[in-house]
Amino acid sequence: MHYQTDILALFPSAAPTLLSNTRKLCDAARTKGVSVYFAKIHFGPGYPEVSPLNRNGQGIKQLGLFVDDQISPELGQQATEPLIIAHRASVFFGTDLQVRLSAQGIDTLLMVGIASTGVVLSSVAYASDADFRLFTVKDCCYDPDQVVHDHLFSTAFDSRTTVLSLADALRLLA
Repeated sequence: MHYQTDILALFPSAAPTLLSNTRKLCDAARTKGVSVYFAKIHFGPGYPEVSPLNRNGQGIKQLGLFVDDQISPELGQQATEPLIIAHRASVFFGTDLQVRLSAQGIDTLLMVGIASTGVVLSSVAYASDADFRLFTVKDCCYDPDQVVHDHLFSTAFDSRTTVLSLADALRLLA
């Protein structure tokens, strides 16, 4: 979730490891025949989707991000892998993701994303409330605030998901 060029450019020291870890996870899922979905936050020119009441959206608008970026090519997105376009932190809010997953009979999600305090927190909360079986891969998630990142994984995520290392996730997909 939100593995896109504008976000990764904000964290150049973390990006290579995140991309490498997440590519390994995507490739393992592909090999196992597990569906891979991509999600990005995106806005039209002028940010018509951003309400003046939405603090997060206003911050994004001021930064001028998420209009012309793309999913990081290092992840090797395949033509058959869906791209979910979100206008809010959650990949579920205002999108057809839940309908797509339900239509495919998918009830278990392995979730990764940037940032843990944004897309991961918002999407895990929604998916948990929607009764999906959830796994989060800590080595494929990032937040610039390491203390909050670690705290989320030991509290909020641990209470709603099964937290895995990349090695554990790869064994699960083997």
